[in-house]
Order: sequence, then structure tokens, then C-alpha cells
Amino acid sequence: MEVLRIVLTIFFIIVCVALVVLVLMQEGKSAGLGAISGAADTYWGKNKGRSMEGLLVKITKVLAVLFMVLAAILNLTVF
Repeated sequence: MEVLRIVLTIFFIIVCVALVVLVLMQEGKSAGLGAISGAADTYWGKNKGRSMEGLLVKITKVLAVLFMVLAAILNLTVF
């Protein structure tokens, strides 16, 4: 049981570091002054889900769920 806990802890640390890096790689959500004139409604703004930014958001969501699950599992295994 101790070996499983060590493996899960190492995997948890890897997920934490990856989550931090992915969050820092993403752009800010504020549109700035471009939103006033409608400049935010461009081709790249509409198709953001298919771009690299959309992929980063999806991976971030998966890693966040994995972070929560691993944190709960590691909390249950500590007696």
C-alpha cells in the first residue's frame, strides 16, 4: 500500500507542475479596449476552440479534474 501511495504522490506532483505551466501559458481573458469597438469578434475569436488556445483550455480542465481526484484519493489513503 505504501508503494501505491508513493507512486500516486509522484504522479500528483507531475500533474501539479503541468497544471501550473499550462495555466501560465494561456492568454488573459480580458478583451481590453478592443471589445468596445467590436474588434474581439474576429475569426480567431470565433474559432478559439479549434486553436492551440482551445487545446490548452481542454487540457487544463482535464488536469484540474485529475488534480481533484488524486487529492481526494491521497487524502483517503493517509491514516
